[in-house]
Amino acid sequence: MSESEIFDRALRRKRRDRAARSYESFLRDHMLDGLYERLEGVKRTFRTVLDLGSADGSFVWPGATITRLEAGAAFAATTGAIHADEDMHPFPEGSFDLVISAGVLDTVNDVPGALALARRALKPDGLFLGAFLGGGSLPTLRACLLAAEADRPVARFHPQIDVRAAGDLLSRAGFALPVADVETLTVRYGGLGGLIRDLRGMAATNLLPDTPPLRRETLLGTAAAFAERADPDGRTPEKYSIVYLTGWAPDPSQPKPARPGSATASLIDALKLKD
Repeated sequence: MSESEIFDRALRRKRRDRAARSYESFLRDHMLDGLYERLEGVKRTFRTVLDLGSADGSFVWPGATITRLEAGAAFAATTGAIHADEDMHPFPEGSFDLVISAGVLDTVNDVPGALALARRALKPDGLFLGAFLGGGSLPTLRACLLAAEADRPVARFHPQIDVRAAGDLLSRAGFALPVADVETLTVRYGGLGGLIRDLRGMAATNLLPDTPPLRRETLLGTAAAFAERADPDGRTPEKYSIVYLTGWAPDPSQPKPARPGSATASLIDALKLKD
């Protein structure tokens, strides 16, 4: 692992292998629903698709040949995916009509590199759609851990990408008509254990290198602080901020961006709906 990398690649693969044993991710399912909604609004036929971070291989699209890429060996073995990291994949330029990615970009070491590779793998005027956990996610868990480790705080949360930074990353990667938007999803838990099970089940726990394990007293303190924040019915709300990305591989046929200050720029233009 390079000293400049944020996440432990080997640990990330291990966590994804653990999740593959009984994979269940309501969050990735929700992200895929959001990507499907966006795809259904695009008047285009997609014949060749790349699914980056394919997990259980649940993404499907009628009439398309789907190539899957997955960092976890167990997921890759059961779904026929190519076993590789999203920021180090081998696909040649202009291979796909569509690239999608749901639930993984927030734990990729080189996000600009992964986006640039995705753009390169697209045919001209090809579409990229992505979704991941963004800035502002898990504020309750963050506050409870900080309260439990007030004397000796430990960095246990990944750096998070907010929606504005996500749009900038699309532009830096060379996408045309970039759009980033955010959706807030609130889930109410009966206790800390339910939240931790969800995070483990979707391989979304801490991947920072050399993080000390949670001490028993820290876990108990976090659980108590979590319970103290419960609503009158005993359930504690937690927030997930889902960032969605839309970008197109450049092509001369595309509409030009509106002039600064023009009122003609719109999400419909960016999604490039066609008759």
